[in-house]
Amino acid sequence: MAEGKIFQSLSGFYDIISDGKIYRTRARGNFRKRKITPLVGDDVEFEFSSQKEGYLLKIFDRKNSLVRPPIANIDQAVVVTSAVQPDFSYNLLDRQLVAVEINKITPIIYFTKTDLLDDKQFEYFKGVKKVYEQAGYKVILPSNSEDKAESVNEIKSLFENKETVFMGQTGAGKSTLLNQISPDLNLATGEISMALNRGKHTTRKVSFIQINNGLVADTPGFSSYEAFDIRPEELRDYFPEFRANADRCKFRGCVHINEPGCAIKAMLDEDELSHERYHDYVQLYDLLKNKKPIYNKKK
Repeated sequence: MAEGKIFQSLSGFYDIISDGKIYRTRARGNFRKRKITPLVGDDVEFEFSSQKEGYLLKIFDRKNSLVRPPIANIDQAVVVTSAVQPDFSYNLLDRQLVAVEINKITPIIYFTKTDLLDDKQFEYFKGVKKVYEQAGYKVILPSNSEDKAESVNEIKSLFENKETVFMGQTGAGKSTLLNQISPDLNLATGEISMALNRGKHTTRKVSFIQINNGLVADTPGFSSYEAFDIRPEELRDYFPEFRANADRCKFRGCVHINEPGCAIKAMLDEDELSHERYHDYVQLYDLLKNKKPIYNKKK
């Protein structure tokens, strides 16, 4: 009996990494009976007779799990954000950050396509970078010259001893960035990536790649940030700069909208917090407040 981590899932087989070795296993039938699907990233217990023959016995509790890509126990997400083509949107980035925080994942913001910016536009993005850094996020803004090596090395350094997933809107350049980080990946970019994993005979494979002593999901896919399954009053906890200053509010349950003695509103008046981020917070709060509950009807 041994313990390890599922490194790759491939058509019913689970490759487990344990003490630097890879073991190919199958899941015992009782997983199916209990409707438990092992995921890449799961910490597991398994038995083996050789590195090619083994059985998955137990899945340990997950820190988190995602649907797209289907992986578990993610530490951080690189939120790939294009400066142009498609144009940058505070609103979209803030929604993505909230989705990541809800999943107990640490976000890293990485701006792409900065080489398409002129000097004036690049100055604007230096201001955007400052907004998110002051909110408490790690932000990588490559220079608008052609040399991206420094930024790629910076992001690689963050992978050590972590499990990392990439996310971002279509066209943001996720596959291009992953290829720059690990050139042997050869991920399809552009339009062709839209058609991946859609064909009937495509082998269903989810896996990690090892980069700088860390594990990186080799498929950019985390994009489920359209709907949040949280109560409106919980939203404030997913804006780090609000969370850090909330104890200064007059009322403990302050949601920073209309309450008297609100420290967040006072900081906004002094331009100590981002008005764009606050605007997105209010918009999201209203959206959650007006969301109709979904009742699961049992047949």
